[in-house]
Amino acid sequence: MSDSGGDQFSWTCPSCARRVPARVEACRCGFARPASLPAGLSEEPAPVRQRGGLPASILLILGVAAGIAIAVFAVRSRGNQPAAATPLTLSAAPAEPARADLTALPAADALVAPFSGSGAPTPPASATSSIAASTAPGSIEDVVSAALPAVASIDTGSARGSGFFVRSDLVVTNNHVIEGQSTVTLQAGGVKYTARVMTTSSGVDLAVLQVYNPNPNQATLRLGTATTARPGEEVIAIGYALGSLSNTVTRGIVSALRQTGAVTLIQTDAAINPGNSGGPLMDRTGQVIGINSMGISKQVGEGLGFAIAVDHVKQLLAGQTTASSATTPLAVLNQAMGGASDTDQRRGDSQGQLEKVFDWASRNGDQLDASWDKGARTCVAGTVRVSASRAWFAVLEPNGVRLTETTTYDCAGWVDTIKGNAAQIRDTMDKATEAARRGGVYPGTIRDLRRRYRLDWDGWDR
Repeated sequence: MSDSGGDQFSWTCPSCARRVPARVEACRCGFARPASLPAGLSEEPAPVRQRGGLPASILLILGVAAGIAIAVFAVRSRGNQPAAATPLTLSAAPAEPARADLTALPAADALVAPFSGSGAPTPPASATSSIAASTAPGSIEDVVSAALPAVASIDTGSARGSGFFVRSDLVVTNNHVIEGQSTVTLQAGGVKYTARVMTTSSGVDLAVLQVYNPNPNQATLRLGTATTARPGEEVIAIGYALGSLSNTVTRGIVSALRQTGAVTLIQTDAAINPGNSGGPLMDRTGQVIGINSMGISKQVGEGLGFAIAVDHVKQLLAGQTTASSATTPLAVLNQAMGGASDTDQRRGDSQGQLEKVFDWASRNGDQLDASWDKGARTCVAGTVRVSASRAWFAVLEPNGVRLTETTTYDCAGWVDTIKGNAAQIRDTMDKATEAARRGGVYPGTIRDLRRRYRLDWDGWDR
């Protein structure tokens, strides 16, 4: 049977949509065909029915419900999104900001409190480390090695001390080293010079010497400043200990800065003795921050040494001088601290007088050296064994010199002249030595002075 809706031999049951033969008046579902419904027609379109599936009406309902659910979900999703912005013309993208270097920032506990005082503030630990890395000084050995050729020994004929070159033709020293002199002899780096006293200032105990025929290759030292010196800072003192021991280096720290009137002094525990006077006091970078002077009396303060601030040297080189004074800044300080005892004062005066006599003896001894070297080749056949720093001391020994037999030269007269001069030196030194002993000068000091002036002889203590 055809399913065609226009089949005249059947009619469609409106109730169950079955095709019912035209001769049958009622469908199996019980629906009776109305009389007005012709065969092959129904009162409403028959619903589509799929074999083995849901009725079309139910499918339609499910489809509508699904569409409504999808619409609701889409509306809610659009409600959670920002509204669409109006399109803009984009500018060039900004450069990426530099990242902060956290390792360069000081730690919280490295920050320092605001500074108040006369010196420079202490930077944070990290900044200090950075500076130290870029300007780290060499070792002390390197600093000393570079400075030694610029440090000079000074011989005035009556006193000895130290100084240092600030220019190939200028030397700085203490005024008390060259006091009363117009010219002096220098030696630095194995080279000897003669210099004139150019500028002095007793008020700060400083002097500037101008060198004759300077060596353009002469080593010099850089001048720093004492204003940045800080207690605990390491310093180096160089000079000629006792005036004769060259290249003497001592190390210490800055103890304090002291003011005596208009003069600034650097107090240090670096060993400073009479021969160091006028030598440089340097920091770890090799810059001069002070000029060494003699230390305070041991009875007043053991291990106290002082240096005159190098800033006064700069003033002197610029033509600024401090008013003259009868006493040095250290003498004023020594007096303020209680001064030396009468015994110390007497001992110091006696030692000064002894040094003057020894210096006289040494200069006359140099003349005897020259005469001995010239005449001994012709006249001396031999001498007794003598422990002495100069060969002519042999004439002071009994039968100390054996002469040659010659008729071309008056050897006897020559040796008598040597002996007379040597005896005068001996007698003068004996008297001065005895006076020094009475003045409290120690025997060890007397022996040191004899060695310094090349007047050693084992006959002195007989």
